[in-house]
Amino acid sequence: MNRLEHSILKNLIYNEDYTRKVMPFINQEYFSDSTEKFIFKEVKDFIEKYKVMPTKEALVINFVESKTLTEEQVRGCVELVNEIHQHKDEPTETQWLTEQTEKFCQDRALYNAIMESVSILDDKKTNKSKGEIPKILSDALGVSFDNNVGHDYINDYEKRFEFYHQKEERIPFDLDYFNKITKGGLPNKTLNIALAGTGVGKSLFMCHVAASCISQGHDVLYITLEMAEEKIAERIDANLLNISINDLHVIPKEDYSRRFSALQSKTQGKLIIKEYPTASASALHFRSLLNELQLKKNFRPKIIFIDYLNICCSSRLKMGSSVNSYTYIKSIAEELRGLAVEFGVPIVSATQTTRSGYTNTDIGLEDTSESFGLPATADFMFALISTEELEQLGQMMVKQLKNRYNDPGVNKKFVIGVDRTKMRLYDVESNAQDLIDSGIDDDKPVNTFGNRERREFTSKFGGLKV
Repeated sequence: MNRLEHSILKNLIYNEDYTRKVMPFINQEYFSDSTEKFIFKEVKDFIEKYKVMPTKEALVINFVESKTLTEEQVRGCVELVNEIHQHKDEPTETQWLTEQTEKFCQDRALYNAIMESVSILDDKKTNKSKGEIPKILSDALGVSFDNNVGHDYINDYEKRFEFYHQKEERIPFDLDYFNKITKGGLPNKTLNIALAGTGVGKSLFMCHVAASCISQGHDVLYITLEMAEEKIAERIDANLLNISINDLHVIPKEDYSRRFSALQSKTQGKLIIKEYPTASASALHFRSLLNELQLKKNFRPKIIFIDYLNICCSSRLKMGSSVNSYTYIKSIAEELRGLAVEFGVPIVSATQTTRSGYTNTDIGLEDTSESFGLPATADFMFALISTEELEQLGQMMVKQLKNRYNDPGVNKKFVIGVDRTKMRLYDVESNAQDLIDSGIDDDKPVNTFGNRERREFTSKFGGLKV
């Protein structure tokens, strides 16, 4: 089943859930192949008449007994139905196919509308006037599977009650204070941004959280536009295998294999790392990648990391003299958040501080490089702050900047431990957090670790002892 149209027809015959969702929106004219058109029409007519899914036998008999099809057309329909039947037990992810079908319908509707408009303009045989072209195009652009017309406040109170009491799916952190301020982790369909200066730890943070997600058994997609795929994998190796980056280059193969085998036995999470050249990829490229991963590897991530937002490009705007950086970066943020909503996952990315923010120990939203429109779009945004004193203590300060999940004034500032050699983050003792959060001696870091040995393996997913 190499063609999308064949997958659509197969599931229209053998997947009732899929058929119920998409049948009202598919038009016979969306299929380019005449045989596919005949089969679709027969399937649709059968369902409308008998209110059940057609069997292969019923379809074949109807084709053979058809008075409108030629012998050659009958033969083509029977052959394709037989081919579809041979693949009926091959699994298809219904949600993914539904989304692909919607895009297929939208593309074909627009194509057909353009071709019809051209025929009208060329005065070819048609009973339609040029004045109808705007409506033809408008109808095509309005093709959508979303038949929801809105929330009826009075009549939908039970749905509202269920919404209030349903448990929202989240991807938890392995860092206590991040879970506190997000009420348990990152929800789906959100854009989450780390703000930091160069070298502070944007990629370190994302690599650590990615490693934590893998440890929890989640499938992860990590998109890098700054570093090579191998460098990202190296950092996650250091984190999950509990070994310094430098030691990775001298460790014997037997030891490395033993550590990795231990990792494989402890998690079912998968990681795909995809590299794009800097400033060359947009949300359109990422959408295409996600669809390809689903199709070729049956891989659908639970969370996506993009390293990092500022060096993506916009699919809608071209950077130049007519587009300022505010508008451009805001467009990228909006597109990435749209991608998060489309695929139902949280996206984690990062952005640079302004030049003044490099040396600022109290970073705010005004320190966001290039665009204040980015924090306006993000659901959750926080600053990673490092000073010489904090580095000496192996710590980093986190400051909430925007939070749609919780009150950003609670635990506005806190510290986390950092082991840069192993690309890992750690919780610190709660009494130190109380001091930070209360504003007492804000600018002076508190050493909560004692010695380095005490901070090893304090994180829930802090690596593997082997």
